[in-house]
Amino acid sequence: MNRLRLALVPGEPAGVGPELCVRLVQSARDHRLTAFGDPEALQDAARVLDLPLHLVAPDDDHGRAGELAVHAIPNAVRVAFGQPDRANAPAVIDALETAAQGCLRGDFQGLVTGPVHKAVINQGGIPYTGTTELLAKQARCSVVMMLANETMRVALATTHLPLREVPDAITPASLVATLRTVHAALRTDFGIQHPRIAVLGLNPHAGEAGHLGLEEIEVIEPVLAGLRSEGMTLEGPLPADTAFLPARLQGFDALLAMYHDQGLPVLKFSGFEQAVNITLGLPYPRVAVDHGTALDLAGKGTADPSSLIAAMATCARMARARSAIMAR
Repeated sequence: MNRLRLALVPGEPAGVGPELCVRLVQSARDHRLTAFGDPEALQDAARVLDLPLHLVAPDDDHGRAGELAVHAIPNAVRVAFGQPDRANAPAVIDALETAAQGCLRGDFQGLVTGPVHKAVINQGGIPYTGTTELLAKQARCSVVMMLANETMRVALATTHLPLREVPDAITPASLVATLRTVHAALRTDFGIQHPRIAVLGLNPHAGEAGHLGLEEIEVIEPVLAGLRSEGMTLEGPLPADTAFLPARLQGFDALLAMYHDQGLPVLKFSGFEQAVNITLGLPYPRVAVDHGTALDLAGKGTADPSSLIAAMATCARMARARSAIMAR
């Protein structure tokens, strides 16, 4: 049986991404892993950590501890820890696009990405709002952002918007599309045959029967009723201040928050170190770390690899779930 093949992009080379990748491969694994990035940056990170790193060609990966296959995408200039250089921005984007293209071709069954420095990419003359948007544009599909840890899965109806723009962005069409994407992903990528999704209200107390806002009555409730008639199990709209109670969470496979800071602070408080960022709706599983480049920690050997380890494990599980469904 062919081993699972996953692609790995370290991200910003001056940040902690290369160090996390070196720590990631210190244990043996049962899948094949190919990193897309600069070999020199990875070796520099291994030297800082004083850990073994044996770089091999993509077809030579055997999953041994300390071994990492590399598809070389050299940086324009040598990396200094903690000092990102805009000259390396094209290499970072090239690594993301090349790895993702490999997933689209079927060469890899999933993609794991490290932290990218948005400002440096833009300073390099490349319009960039985020890796999620870049991958969606490349694959020509709509996506949904979900963050997850061992406690909960939280998807977002809107992502990086000012609060004053959120109500107008939550339309019946967008909410239907989002919930269909989340429902399909829970079945395909997580192997949950009958997903149970909790949908949060937008307003305090989910609008208090219209006294604190009408979005629940005019938008959310009709959408949920329509999707329930299609067979989805949806609960809500729920008041956000009680939906995350442990007893409530046990009844859900995922929650849909209406905006970024409605759901993510609770998730991160419940387990930030193991949290991962998942892009739902792509033709392949994509999982990212849930932290930034941590430039202040780069080169010190103290960065915690827990999120990258969790991202790799999550991506592998999702890829295997998809493969099992396709094999039926």
